Amino acid sequence: MNRFDYVRPTTVDEAVRAIASGANARFIAGGTNLVDLMKYNVERPERLVDITRLPLDRIEERDGGLSLGALVTNSTVAYDDRVKARYPLLSSAILAGASGQLRNAATTGGNLLQRTRCYYFYDDATPCNKREPGTGCAAIGGVNRIHAIFGTSSSCIATHPSDMCVALAALEATVRVAGPGGERTIPFADFHRLPGDTPERDTTLGADEIVLAVDLPDADFGAHHTYLKLRDRLSYAFALVSVAAVMRLDGDTIASARFALGGVAHKPWRDAQAEAFLAGKPATQETFAAAANIVVAEARPQSENGFKIELARRAIIRGLTQAAAGTPQSQSDKRIA
Repeated sequence: MNRFDYVRPTTVDEAVRAIASGANARFIAGGTNLVDLMKYNVERPERLVDITRLPLDRIEERDGGLSLGALVTNSTVAYDDRVKARYPLLSSAILAGASGQLRNAATTGGNLLQRTRCYYFYDDATPCNKREPGTGCAAIGGVNRIHAIFGTSSSCIATHPSDMCVALAALEATVRVAGPGGERTIPFADFHRLPGDTPERDTTLGADEIVLAVDLPDADFGAHHTYLKLRDRLSYAFALVSVAAVMRLDGDTIASARFALGGVAHKPWRDAQAEAFLAGKPATQETFAAAANIVVAEARPQSENGFKIELARRAIIRGLTQAAAGTPQSQSDKRIA
């Protein structure tokens, strides 16, 4: 681990000035991802800006929805009564991830900004365009069982590791950020990036900006939702494929539905065509299978992860079935319902 300066601002303006000072600076709060990356010499910041004293640690009512401060811990969000009642999908997704100890430390803002768990990204002895632009992608043609099947490029096939973000994508949250030019709002669909030719950039957040909060819209998907996570072991493992689904029904007809996939792309993956197809259709296995086929038709597997296509297809069908039936996947009894 390299030497670094350490500052602890007490206001958002001070934090923005510290991160925009010209040094190779990083924000730190829970540190559950950044500290690991520093130990592996993947991240070598010259300055750490400790933001744990900023007033961003509350869940508040906002515009009919809820605002999750960037420093609210994952555990606080998951167990908040308002979240459980109005956005149970989000609570379920958070409880599917990491461990209780990590959820107690990890923050809302940090979860949005966590980096890929690609083997090659963590190994500084191997080429990785995300870690060191222009060196190549060792995962392409290498060990790529856990890697992306959607939205990849010749520069990177890494996946985004978050569970929480998959739910936030399906819920169509927004991200409020601040920088030297003031505050702005980023739709969640636009916050994370596909790799393209610049895989070192995970998000559209500016280098001199800070996440203030994630805002949940005024919506109620309480009854018909599920977060289904498929992985190599039942706990403390990242998703091979996950599905966050919310649905509104009019009798046995789908009035509207949204779903996002995790573990398959550089960002939470949604398919607008598949979601539009579901509207007005009967909530049946046949309908869900047809929607799943629309999604996986765009998949482009690597040498070792072709199994993810069929796994994703089945997960979409099962996730939509659970959401329609109002029988969400339990995160304590992880047997698939």
